[in-house]
Amino acid sequence: MQLASYVKRQILLGHAAAGDRLPSRREIATQLNINPNTVQKAFKLMEDEGYVRTSSTQGSIIYIDDTICAKIEDELMKGLIREFIGSAKEVNLSFKKVVELISELWEE
Repeated sequence: MQLASYVKRQILLGHAAAGDRLPSRREIATQLNINPNTVQKAFKLMEDEGYVRTSSTQGSIIYIDDTICAKIEDELMKGLIREFIGSAKEVNLSFKKVVELISELWEE
């Protein structure tokens, strides 16, 4: 999940674009010092979600279009907001105060 999230963030930040090649599964496992099976699962997830395509001749390549980009942006945005809301509720912040503070800080 972390590897897939990292690739999604790189796409949204513009650091990864359609057609970019990903390192091999073995290279990633070595660089991150994780099990190659874990990397394989991450690639499977990314392929299932449609933003990575793998061929026997070209390896794994990022594939994005407007629909996939919008889906990734929506997913990451909701995740960040859910995390924030959970933290705010945990310390008993009121909805009204949170909205006011967000409005105030948004312009900074």
